[in-house]
Amino acid sequence: MTLRQITVPLAALILFGLFWEWLVWVNGWPNYKMASPSDIWPAFWKFRGLFFEYGWDTLWRTVVGLLLSVVFGTFLGMIMGLSRTMRDALYPLLVGFNAIPKATVVPIIALMFVGQHDMNTILIAFLISFFPIAVSVSIGLSTLEPEYRDILASLGASKFTIFWKIALPKTLPEFFGALKVAVTLAFIGTNLMEIVEPHGRGLGHLFDSGKISADYPLMFAVLIALALMGIVLYYVVVALEKVFAGWAERNPT
Repeated sequence: MTLRQITVPLAALILFGLFWEWLVWVNGWPNYKMASPSDIWPAFWKFRGLFFEYGWDTLWRTVVGLLLSVVFGTFLGMIMGLSRTMRDALYPLLVGFNAIPKATVVPIIALMFVGQHDMNTILIAFLISFFPIAVSVSIGLSTLEPEYRDILASLGASKFTIFWKIALPKTLPEFFGALKVAVTLAFIGTNLMEIVEPHGRGLGHLFDSGKISADYPLMFAVLIALALMGIVLYYVVVALEKVFAGWAERNPT
């Protein structure tokens, strides 16, 4: 990672924080209406122990749900990408399921698996994040040029070799693009479950506690913590993309 890739995002975050602080100050908003960045740090420091404990609960369950979505989404995308019949059959089901607001699915999952807090949270993170991965892999495989298949088949390559050497690498740029979206969706799913099904764990629970006590600085501190965790996980995906699909990267000025 170059110095420019570090300084530009950091400068953007600092400018955003300064604008936020100025906006609260110029409107004279009290912290029970809109917390400013200068209010957030004291709230974080006051509850720092809970932030680290609950942040870890949120992070590991989000990562597990995301990993499950990668495995299932890739498998489903391969099925749809390599078979037009399966693609025509499964696409309407996937689109219909994805159109259902996940906030309505959360209480159903919570009631179906009462007391299984970790499983419920991981399940929602998985359900909300596998769709873009499945679609991207499917599109990548279904748009493979038939000339490649014909040439390799004429040279004696098996279908597995064609898939492994040509089709799979071709889908990597689309896969990592979808994975960047899935990272944010997984965090949304995790926190939906932590808020709707309160069980004393996760940053969603800490946010709910701030809401009950009308502690706006604490609520905004939780939101910032979630945003920072999402950014870190996003850059982990970017680093993996450079390793496995760096050949597809373009560097516009």
